[in-house]
Amino acid sequence: MANTNQIINLDAVVIGAGFSGMYMLYRLREAGFSVRTFEAAANVGGVWYANRYPGARCDSESIIYNYTFSDELLQEWTWTTRFPAQEEILRYLNFAADKLDLRRDIQFNTRVTSAHYNEINKNWDIKLDDGTNLTATYFITGVGCLSASNIPNFKGLNSFEGEAYHTGRWPHEKVDFSNKRVGLIGTGSSGIQSIPVIAEEAGHLNVFQRTPAYSTPARNYPYDAEFIRQTKENYEEIRQQIRWSSMGYLHTTVNNRSALDDTTEEREQQYQKIWERGGLGFSQTYNDLMVNEEANKTASEFIRCKIDDVVKNPEVAKKLKPSYFYSAKRPVIDTNYYETFNRDNVTLVDVKTTPIVEITPKGIKTSETEYELDVIVFATGYDAMTGPLFKIDIRGKEGVSLKDKWADGTQTRTYLGIANAGFPNMFMITGPESPSVLSNVPVSIEQHVEWIGDCIEYLRENKLETIEANVEAEETWSKNCLELAQSTLFTKVASWYTGANIEDKPRGFPIYTGGVGNYRKICDEVTAKGYEGFTLTPSRSKETIS
Repeated sequence: MANTNQIINLDAVVIGAGFSGMYMLYRLREAGFSVRTFEAAANVGGVWYANRYPGARCDSESIIYNYTFSDELLQEWTWTTRFPAQEEILRYLNFAADKLDLRRDIQFNTRVTSAHYNEINKNWDIKLDDGTNLTATYFITGVGCLSASNIPNFKGLNSFEGEAYHTGRWPHEKVDFSNKRVGLIGTGSSGIQSIPVIAEEAGHLNVFQRTPAYSTPARNYPYDAEFIRQTKENYEEIRQQIRWSSMGYLHTTVNNRSALDDTTEEREQQYQKIWERGGLGFSQTYNDLMVNEEANKTASEFIRCKIDDVVKNPEVAKKLKPSYFYSAKRPVIDTNYYETFNRDNVTLVDVKTTPIVEITPKGIKTSETEYELDVIVFATGYDAMTGPLFKIDIRGKEGVSLKDKWADGTQTRTYLGIANAGFPNMFMITGPESPSVLSNVPVSIEQHVEWIGDCIEYLRENKLETIEANVEAEETWSKNCLELAQSTLFTKVASWYTGANIEDKPRGFPIYTGGVGNYRKICDEVTAKGYEGFTLTPSRSKETIS
């Protein structure tokens, strides 16, 4: 769209061309709505367009990390490995965009800078970074939960004279680490994936670790033709399983029992069995690992013992062993992560004991020494959940900004993680207080897109002008989310789930922990009851329905 004084009018504007925005565009367009998607990047892919760091790979199994709404897509695309690499996921999303002919309605290299609700016209006034103005009846965010990269405000951050990269904003060309002195800050998911790959190439790699992570083996492997054939033949069964499961994954609880019901020997056998299987199923070995401290301690200790078995230097192994509850921070899977610390060219720096004082022109200075470096890699994560939304000036009724609404307490308030009181006709795909990052995200995305699409069609069919979450429904939902979270171990540990990685960010737990199957049932019940918890407004000559 060219910069013009003419205002463009649409039924819907969608932000983002990753899994969320692409499907939302397709769903609304197929239903006959005028819709346009705006994407800041140069192509489709969302986080998989940006996250090109060494070793970047999904920790959901590839056969379920895709769209399931289209049998044609399922049958024509073939994954190559159990856990897909970034390059393959990006190829898949490009394949889907081409197959569904989406690009003609996506504007790339374009940011939505503001979206303000117009109470007089009952629509959204939207501005792009090229100065273009639009109006839309519906404003839908598909910005992702982990798209706002974060670098802590280190002293001297911009003084470094070498190369510096963030894992969430990686160059498209290969970064050459050959014989270079590399410092990598952060041992979350992107750090754990990057470290083994960078170590193989670098002259020396210094890993700056603040908090060790629990990581279990991925056990990645190539798929064979027979497995693919069976998967495609039986995909309806897979589709139903992941849609109604607890986390949207194929694995289920191995024992529908407490870890404390088994003897020590029986538990060890169960943990070893899942350890050998690989993937994210370890947290599901028993049904109480995330709600019972004593049960969790058995899983945590099993992993700590594995670290001792793998890492040859006892002092290094000690530094790599977490002391918090397993899986209360995001669980990670890896390929040769702990083994990498046996390499002569890898040094682990414990920055909890010797904190980073500053970034210098020559490298990283801790309270103990200065490390001279050629390259710094910031694997320092994201301003999760709310951060991507706060990059846009979103204002609802009476000019209240979304950021201000969520800044006045410790718990982000939404209704179903989809809608906000005070923000009519605005929908969030995998927004705060939905299952989002505690699920296989494409499963949650599809559920949200389909719910939103059905809702907008319902509004059209019934000549309803607006839909807005009620304050009471929002408060009840938020309270329910917080109570569910507080019954688990998630809230017992500071993490990016709680916002603890971002300075001055309100602490809370803005994720629904009740499982994707239960969540789907709740959303379906809301719909069946005529959108219970929402106020629906017909044409202005009729009374409001609530």
